[in-house]
Amino acid sequence: MTQKQANLLLITVSMAWGTSYLFMKVAADDGMPSFTIVAMRSIIAFIFMWLLFAKKMVRVSWQTIKYSAIVGALLYGVFLGLLLGTKYTDASTAGFLTSTTVVLVPILQIFLTKRLPAKQIMIGVVVVMMGLAFLTLKDGFSIQLGAIYCLIGALCYAIHILVTNQFARKVDVLQLGIYQLGFCSLYAIIIAFTFETPALPTTSGSWISILGLAFICSAYGFVMQPIAQKYTTPENTGFFFSLEPIFSAFFAFLFLQEVMGMTGYIGAVFIMLGVTIANYQKKVKEPRVAYRKIALKEKIVK
Repeated sequence: MTQKQANLLLITVSMAWGTSYLFMKVAADDGMPSFTIVAMRSIIAFIFMWLLFAKKMVRVSWQTIKYSAIVGALLYGVFLGLLLGTKYTDASTAGFLTSTTVVLVPILQIFLTKRLPAKQIMIGVVVVMMGLAFLTLKDGFSIQLGAIYCLIGALCYAIHILVTNQFARKVDVLQLGIYQLGFCSLYAIIIAFTFETPALPTTSGSWISILGLAFICSAYGFVMQPIAQKYTTPENTGFFFSLEPIFSAFFAFLFLQEVMGMTGYIGAVFIMLGVTIANYQKKVKEPRVAYRKIALKEKIVK
C-alpha cells in the first residue's frame, strides 16, 4: 500500500466516523444507558470482525495482546468521551472540541520527537482551526460538562493515533485493529455492569444506531485505521480525521435536513485547504534520472 492509498483509506474512515454523531444522538435520545451503548457497539464489532478473519485471529503474539490492551483502553476513552459529549452539549460545540485532535496530534508529537512539525503542517493546523471555528462556532461557544467530555475524548483520540502509529509498525495491524475492539468490549462490559443496569435497545431507531456504530464506525473505522496508519504519518492521520465534522454535517443534512449555513460552508473550504497544505510535498527529480536524460540527449546529438 502506498502513502496515497493509505490517505484515501483514511478519508473513508473519516467518512464512516462522520455517521457516528447521528447514530449516537438517536441512541442517547431513545434513553439507552451510555455505558451500555459503548459496550454493545464494541462487542458486536469485535465478534463480527473476529469471525470474519478467524483464521488469522487464532494465532496471536503476546506483544499484540499487550498492545491491543493499551490501544483498547484509549479507544474506550474515545467512544465514551464522544458519546457523553454529544449527549450533554450542543452539536456545534461537541464537533469543535472533538476536532481539537487535529491540533493535539502535532503538539503531542513535539514531545515525542523533540522537534517542531514541518512548516506546512503548522500552517495547515492554523488553517484547519480557522475552518473548524467557522464550521462549529456559528451558534456560540460555551464550556459545559459535555465540552469537558469532548476534550477528554479528543485527548484520548490524539494519544490513540500516536500510539497506534508506533504499534502498527511492530505487530500485525489487522490483529491489532480487531483485538483492540475486544479489549474495548471487555472494559466496557465491566464498567457497564458496575455503574449501570444494562438493557437492550427497545426501538428500531436504537437498533439501527447500535448496528451502525458497530459495523460502520467501529468494525470498519477502527480496524482500517491502524492498517492505513502503517503507511502514512500521524500528522496526516490527524488532518484527514479533521474531515469528520464535514461528513457529519453532510449526513445530518441528508437525514435530518440540517443546513450548515454560509459560515459552515466557508469552514468546510478552509478545512479542505488546510488538509491540502499540510500534505503538500514538492516533487524533486532524482539526480540519476536527470543525469540519464542528459546523457540520452548527448547520445542523440552525437
